[in-house]
Amino acid sequence: MLDREGYRPNVGIILTNDRNEVFWGKRVREHSWQFPQGGIKPGESPETAMYRELLEEVGLLPHHVKILGRTRDWLRYDVPSHWVRREWRGSYRGQKQIWYLLRLVGRESDVHLRATSHPEFDGWRWHQYWAPIDEVIDFKRGVYEGALLELSRFLRGLESLEEFNRRQIELK
Repeated sequence: MLDREGYRPNVGIILTNDRNEVFWGKRVREHSWQFPQGGIKPGESPETAMYRELLEEVGLLPHHVKILGRTRDWLRYDVPSHWVRREWRGSYRGQKQIWYLLRLVGRESDVHLRATSHPEFDGWRWHQYWAPIDEVIDFKRGVYEGALLELSRFLRGLESLEEFNRRQIELK
């Protein structure tokens, strides 16, 4: 299901622990890492899609997490044309996403990457909140930065992006 501009409705999930670190998932059989995300089915609300994707990709149920916030509006990214399926070329531009910030209130052992027969991730780790901006694939970088910036207001004690960048430079 694409909108008039060629974007597929989607949800993104930033799952945090009590140290404000984020869940960072390694894509199955790839060397790329990303946040959980997935499409919104027709008739499904963004929140319902988020819980479905959370179960499918991370194995967590609603009682394992607490919603801290969500983006006010859609964030969009274009997918490079060589990544687009041949049958979609000319109509598909990319994804438009509502992002959710969640806190894990269950245990780390509740994470189960093989909750479905088609897992998206084969590994995961906790990562510094701002680090995914520099590590995600280029065409998603702007959306990641926008989501992390907008949702950071819901976290107490989180260093700013500027402080994080300054510290990274000092470590090099």
